[in-house]
Amino acid sequence: MNAAFLSPPAAAAVSGTDLLLWVAVPYVCLSVFVVGHVWRYRQDQFGWTTRTSQLLEHRWLRWGSPLFHLGAFMVIAGHVVGLAVPGSWTEAVGISEHAYHTTAVWAGSVAGVAMIAGLGMLCARRLLNRTVRLGTDRSDKLLFPLLSATVLLGITATAAHNVFGAGYDYRSTVSVWFRGLFVLQPQPEAMIGAPLLFQLHALTAFLLFAAWPFTRLVHVWSAPVGYLVRPYLVYRRRAAPSAAPGRRRSVSGSR
Repeated sequence: MNAAFLSPPAAAAVSGTDLLLWVAVPYVCLSVFVVGHVWRYRQDQFGWTTRTSQLLEHRWLRWGSPLFHLGAFMVIAGHVVGLAVPGSWTEAVGISEHAYHTTAVWAGSVAGVAMIAGLGMLCARRLLNRTVRLGTDRSDKLLFPLLSATVLLGITATAAHNVFGAGYDYRSTVSVWFRGLFVLQPQPEAMIGAPLLFQLHALTAFLLFAAWPFTRLVHVWSAPVGYLVRPYLVYRRRAAPSAAPGRRRSVSGSR
């Protein structure tokens, strides 16, 4: 990978389409994300689960689920650092831009491959196993393609530009746009010069946020913290029942 990252092109004039894609769509998706979770919790608390199908099939799940979740945690952590932390902050603690990008690219690639492998196993399991396939509801039919598209676009963008390409500093464009949304100072011009793969990855990610409250993804907010402080369960062995009185009389009478 070339250490000299390409600087983003000069920002072009912001059009109505740019405002729609990089301001309106993200805010609508975030609003649906928040309101949808409140609605789901109030209307469907009993459905706030993973809808596990482990009893239907466990061999593929045994490998696919850990790979997917481990890769997802690493990818999320990388996105939090890459999008939320400005480059000046990492440089202030002694991490050079080259060192940051080298670590982010290769660690992100490993995490992405693990996530894709796990997601591929889970999707294949759901498609090829008839019992699991019959248990797939409409929300899963929306979630799995959208999640797959988001992950594949992200790993493809990284590979095309930062592994096999000349390098692209997304923290000077995508990260600036992302942070601007959350401080209510949107900068759509920051996304205009970003490569198409990064743009598509960002759009599918926000669409995934909008679909989140209506799918099994809500279970990520239900960490079993209560188990850490729950009192122990006491089990008592039931004593063996003694012989019935009538039985004893009949035996003694036979003698």
